[in-house]
Amino acid sequence: MLVLTRKLNESIQIGDDIEIKIISIQGEQIKIGINAPKNVEIHRKEVYLSIQESNNEAASTPQNLLELLKNKTPKP
Repeated sequence: MLVLTRKLNESIQIGDDIEIKIISIQGEQIKIGINAPKNVEIHRKEVYLSIQESNNEAASTPQNLLELLKNKTPKP
């Protein structure tokens, strides 16, 4: 892990397209701004992990779920 020290209004550049800027510092809280292309998804870590968990659950759904549901539906 790379650890950098930044002051208010200073930035970190990631590649050519992503800039992370320190917007404000209040006590133990730091606000950051992120400039990145619209196609780059940016999430808080806990939200990202929740999305990953939901995706994994959806991927583990049986492939033949539609067929199973069709077989359980009463026929007229």
